[in-house]
Amino acid sequence: MARRAVLFDLGGVLFGSGLQHFLRSCERDCALPSNFLRNVLFAGGSNSPYVKAMRGQITLSQLFLEMEEGCRQHASASGITLPPTFSVSRIFEEMAAKGTINSPLLQAAKVLRRNGFKTCVLTNNWVDDSAGRLFTATLMNMLHRHFDLVIESCRLGVQKPDPQIYTYTLDALQAKPQEAILLDDLGENLKPAQEMGMATVLVRDTDTVLKELEQLSGVQLLDQEEPLPTTCDPSNITHGYVPIRPGVQLHFVEMGQGPVICLCHGFPETWLSWRYQIPALADAGFRVIALEMKGYGESTAPPDIKEYSQEQICKVRSCRGRTGAGIPQAVLVGHDWGGMVVWNMALFYPERVRAVASLNTPYRPADPTVDVMEKMKAIPTLQYQLYFQEPGVAEAELEKDIGRTLKVLIRSTHREVGLELSVGLRGFTACAVPLVAGGLLVGFPEDPPASQILHGPELQYYIQRFQKSGFSGPLNWYRNMQPNWLWALSAKDRKIMMPALMVTTGKDVVLPPSRSKGMEQWIPQLRRGHIEECGHWTQMERYSAQRGSGSPFPGVPGPTPALCRPPRPVAVNRILLEWLEGLPPDPPIGRISRL
Repeated sequence: MARRAVLFDLGGVLFGSGLQHFLRSCERDCALPSNFLRNVLFAGGSNSPYVKAMRGQITLSQLFLEMEEGCRQHASASGITLPPTFSVSRIFEEMAAKGTINSPLLQAAKVLRRNGFKTCVLTNNWVDDSAGRLFTATLMNMLHRHFDLVIESCRLGVQKPDPQIYTYTLDALQAKPQEAILLDDLGENLKPAQEMGMATVLVRDTDTVLKELEQLSGVQLLDQEEPLPTTCDPSNITHGYVPIRPGVQLHFVEMGQGPVICLCHGFPETWLSWRYQIPALADAGFRVIALEMKGYGESTAPPDIKEYSQEQICKVRSCRGRTGAGIPQAVLVGHDWGGMVVWNMALFYPERVRAVASLNTPYRPADPTVDVMEKMKAIPTLQYQLYFQEPGVAEAELEKDIGRTLKVLIRSTHREVGLELSVGLRGFTACAVPLVAGGLLVGFPEDPPASQILHGPELQYYIQRFQKSGFSGPLNWYRNMQPNWLWALSAKDRKIMMPALMVTTGKDVVLPPSRSKGMEQWIPQLRRGHIEECGHWTQMERYSAQRGSGSPFPGVPGPTPALCRPPRPVAVNRILLEWLEGLPPDPPIGRISRL
């Protein structure tokens, strides 16, 4: 019978070294006899502090109290002197702080899931009401994002190795024992699973585990390219709305807890263009808010073109504190038009921006010597923006068949089957080739093949968003070139002094790396990231190729070169996370009011 479900233990498998291993380490550090802590934890058999906690009869704080008392009694009876600073709660806090996710096993779980396996975390766990419960909540949220099922003993009232918990888990997965594989670091937990007919793996070292799991599953887990990051499902994420004024609102989604990162998309996209970044940033300890920009999807699309000027858009962002929830400051990350927004926020409202990052869109101060519209006319790859200027013209073409429009525009850097035109702007050809009579999409198939980077449910979601909003709002962003230029002239001598990141891609024809050359002159704290084999759709590009070796500009620092060949979303996420980890901590905020 083919195997189709894999069950992972948490402690000692997916996270950290396991409770019993850590207790032995603490005994050595505290100069306590071997098994001192273990004996206290398991004293009383079925009524021990451990068993009661695993069954959910007591909470973690109660476990601390019982263990503290048990340790003192055991020490007194054995003639042992406990260290003056001895604290059970501190021991468990250190276990959480020192523990790390086993990334290779987590990646293996992702690969198995993408190959049709059901994946489950099956863990003996406690109800955490301790001071460190936020860590537990964050960890469990992350696991729920990456696995089909997470089962905790404390929620069922039964723990491993009781066969009941295995039966419950298999029923929940709709799998027979012969179809399941169990990974655990304790042999006593594996024995009943073996007797039921499950395949088992005793976890000692990761490489051996991956080899065994590969043999049992038939799925290649070793020496393969890194899989795509976990994505987010529109139906399984928190949605919200920000009122701008009566009758006008912005739609957003959010995930995670921690310092705020706000993601701003471009044209013609939705918040879902960040689907590979949202879970990764949330897993890294951030509260991620992805906006649906004005005029798109469920955000209101006012008819007045002036509503879409950069001045109006940034003014709203500043006044509303990003989500209207009183967030005073955030890290802003933008792409395409979203990149323009975040640079302008950093320029005009720096007090609201902790740090700023842009994918593809460079910053350059406004040039007072050349009218922006005349400048556009002189650049062949910007001809499509001139086509967008007349209200109603581009709308008629793009809205005629929204599915066709999106399949033509949002494509991979590399040539895709069925579209043999040369690769151009943003990984698609429509805007980079010269416009011909009839419009932007003339010459493309009436029924283009599916795009490598936007297809299936994601494409359908995009189509639904644009069916709701139409293209007038998104195109109105392009119809404010002159007002945007005039507004930017008022700040042409300012510099952006906060930490900043510019990510360039080698195959973006309209926004090539060369356009970002010299940005350090206006942004002294600028860092760079570069992905060579990538076009305009930087967040979504998934064709695997060698990651770029840092910056394309001599002497300008970039990210560390990688020997692997990750999908673009993996490379983008690494660049963002490396930069975010290097940001200086927030300074303390003085108390403004005691109300």
